[in-house]
Amino acid sequence: MKYTSMLIPTVKQVPADAEIPSHRLMLRAGLMRKLASGTYTYLPLGFKCLQKVIKIVREEMNRSGAQEILMPSVQPMELWQQTGRDVDYGLTMARFEDRHGRSNVLAPTAEEVVTSLAAGEIKSYKQLPFNIYQISFKFRDEFRPRFGVLRSREFLMKDAYSFHADAKSLDKEYWRMYETYCKIFKRCGLDYLIVQAESGEMGGSGSHQFTIPCKNGEDIIVYTEDNSYAANLEKAAVDPLPKEKTIDNIPAVEEVHTPNIGSIEAVCDFLKTKPQDMIKTLIYSAQDGPIAALLRGDHDLNEEKLTGIVGGQHIELADEKIIEQATNAAIGFAGPVGLQNKVSKIIIDHAVAAMAVGVTGANKTDYHIKNVVPGRDFPLDGGNIQIADIRNAVEGDSYKGKKLLFKKGVEVGQVFKLGTKYSSKLGCKFLDENGTEKVCTMGCYGIGINRIIASAIEAGNDKDGIIWPISIAPFEVIITPVGSEEEINQTAEKIYTELIQAGIDCLLDDRDERAGVKFKDADLLGIPVRVTIGKKSIADRSVEIKLRSEPESSKAPIDKAVIKITEIIASLKEKLN
Repeated sequence: MKYTSMLIPTVKQVPADAEIPSHRLMLRAGLMRKLASGTYTYLPLGFKCLQKVIKIVREEMNRSGAQEILMPSVQPMELWQQTGRDVDYGLTMARFEDRHGRSNVLAPTAEEVVTSLAAGEIKSYKQLPFNIYQISFKFRDEFRPRFGVLRSREFLMKDAYSFHADAKSLDKEYWRMYETYCKIFKRCGLDYLIVQAESGEMGGSGSHQFTIPCKNGEDIIVYTEDNSYAANLEKAAVDPLPKEKTIDNIPAVEEVHTPNIGSIEAVCDFLKTKPQDMIKTLIYSAQDGPIAALLRGDHDLNEEKLTGIVGGQHIELADEKIIEQATNAAIGFAGPVGLQNKVSKIIIDHAVAAMAVGVTGANKTDYHIKNVVPGRDFPLDGGNIQIADIRNAVEGDSYKGKKLLFKKGVEVGQVFKLGTKYSSKLGCKFLDENGTEKVCTMGCYGIGINRIIASAIEAGNDKDGIIWPISIAPFEVIITPVGSEEEINQTAEKIYTELIQAGIDCLLDDRDERAGVKFKDADLLGIPVRVTIGKKSIADRSVEIKLRSEPESSKAPIDKAVIKITEIIASLKEKLN
């Protein structure tokens, strides 16, 4: 392709809301343009990158035995109501009524649709197992789209679903997909980490997440110093903190008037105490009734862990009315003393159970109480009380005695063991070899296609622009003639034509621009190999070859240039296989 024949609108300035390198560079390099909040149009170079990622994903999925299908983006709401995920997704799900008054959603994912499809087709165990996948746009009405395509409302996703007769068959396919994902991300040129993950609203019994470490990632990776354990923040387990040294002669609880002071920070300031000496009580609504979660004041609740503790039922922070009914107090004044019989369950974090004494809400508006001793002033066991790990890991924590470390990353893929969560609710069943009806066991496997593009840029960039992996770059080579002499342009044209014939994806910069402009654009676009032909090339019969990832260039004879470039491209590709 020739530069003058393409739409490549590079720019120097980008909008102020482009906060991270991938967002800025995708706009500056003319890969995409913003249409509305969280939605983007992919221009020719950006679409070429997407197509290359899709090709890799499709090849590896097909090689694994998965079969490609395509499902509708508009889905009937009744399917989501059958699984209860219309509630789980909440406002993130884009909903609308058609002209006949039927409720629909714009697909945020496709578990319901694919399970409904399978329920209508599967009759016998002889049809199992199988794995079907699609590559299509999804839509989630993010409250705050940001970071370009890393947190967008519309995104391109590969989602696969496997159906099995039993857990053993699912386990085999799960690890096949795990290995397939490793091959995909390696071929895309990504240095990835695999971490244990929570299933979230997907449900199921197990999950692993594929993450690209980068300083602008929204995911937190938690790992041990020796790399023997890694998990995302939602999954990361922590060792219980050691029991604090017992304090002798702690006086009885003392009620303190704290007018209009409900937050941890405000209470600490008012009572001259520290967040780690506070016990905060969070009230959640759940199917079985209100749940109280007790945390140390300096810790954050991990809702994924809490959801697991209560058996996977949907939970959400209780509204003001429920809080007042459970605590007899306004929001901000809940506490564990006397709360046991007013909620369905009390989950106490290990760190609270380890405290010697603390300050907490008095279950009375505008009051807190001091000198609260866990185990003395409120029970730590019995009945509806449970001690568990329900908080996020923080600096200083350990797991199995090993110090936990933290880094940021971008999630690009995740694999799930769904079990029978969807198949049981949507009637996806089969007859086994004995003629007994059983429910299918399912797996689910997702990859964010445009997230691969953005994370590759986050991992590969410098002050001049993008540094692409060869496999997903918009072009493999850019030919840059410098000068107006006819022989320069003829030589560039000849090398370009021969590279195209050799199967090299090549861009010829045939613009009438200064050398500096061409070089800057080549660096901005991040094309892996740049071949420069100028007056000196004609004089000494050589071309300059420079890798975008290397500071120095080399020379090759004009008559050997195509062979040399082809060898370089083959070498770069070999490293990704």
